Amino acid sequence: MTAPLRVSLGSWPTPLEPAPRLAAALGLDAEDLWIKRDDLGGLGAGGNKLRKLEWTVGEALAGGADTLVTLGGAQSNHARLTAAAGARLGLRVVLVFPGRHDGVRNGNVALDGLFGAEIHWAGDAGLAELGEIAAGVTERLRADGARPVLLPLGGSTAAGALGYLHAGRELLGQLPDLQTVVVALGSGGTMAGLVAALGPERVLGVHVGAVGDPAGAVADLATGAASLDGEGSDGAGVQPVTGGELRVDLDQVGAGYATVGEPVVEAMRLVGRTEGVVLDPIYTGRAMAALVAAAREGTIAAGHRTVFLHTGGLPGLFGYPDAVSAAERLLGSYPG
Repeated sequence: MTAPLRVSLGSWPTPLEPAPRLAAALGLDAEDLWIKRDDLGGLGAGGNKLRKLEWTVGEALAGGADTLVTLGGAQSNHARLTAAAGARLGLRVVLVFPGRHDGVRNGNVALDGLFGAEIHWAGDAGLAELGEIAAGVTERLRADGARPVLLPLGGSTAAGALGYLHAGRELLGQLPDLQTVVVALGSGGTMAGLVAALGPERVLGVHVGAVGDPAGAVADLATGAASLDGEGSDGAGVQPVTGGELRVDLDQVGAGYATVGEPVVEAMRLVGRTEGVVLDPIYTGRAMAALVAAAREGTIAAGHRTVFLHTGGLPGLFGYPDAVSAAERLLGSYPG
């Protein structure tokens, strides 16, 4: 397999910052905990999807595309950054979302409009039906003379996972003795790339409820990314990854993907008040809730060099009323 072409979209390397006050709050040593700031990737308010889009959009451009189509929830970070990438590169972008055009227009949806994307509202469509609708939109665009490419949910393809294979190597250059990277597991491509670069034993993925078989999705994508890259994490050739090898936390989904549970609110509050870093309620908030739980249970302990991968998503915070209300409830009052 041959790796696709890559287009430059982000600002790399992203910072790796120590988090000593958060570490102390979790009973860890000051040098144990670090935050990899992929929320600071640059384009379109940043986030992990930029690294994937460098490869998936590069592949699309190499095939002559002039239009990008993708799908997801209305607060999709991948959709937002696809829209930003299209603006940067002069490509038309069409986003396919469930719901109706008279719904809430905040968070990522507002930025989609700012970047010039067109939105096709699909009504009461489930995830499988949404994919079929997106495929239909793509075919109608082609019939009208456009050259569209449909990017899948979250940009998670073997080519997209190459973005985090390279990010894993970037991280090793910054912290060679890292032992665990904690990352949100949505559609699977981010964790898959890290697994291909670092090996399954050093990556803890936190399932957010976006896909039905998270371990299977990650295993397939990690194997595909390593095949495109040409070597496994040990440099000795590609070895297929199996779901059973992976470290996946399934305990943070709560009542469902779009809900905001109390452990997530607590994690967001803790990181905000110890490090001044903002997490989102769906991805990074859940991933941090898992890290907090692991530290309290002793799975991650003092002396264990841990990196929290901040995958971005800040605009989405303002698209979930429950999360905004929870943040407002944390406000104190000056007694004077």
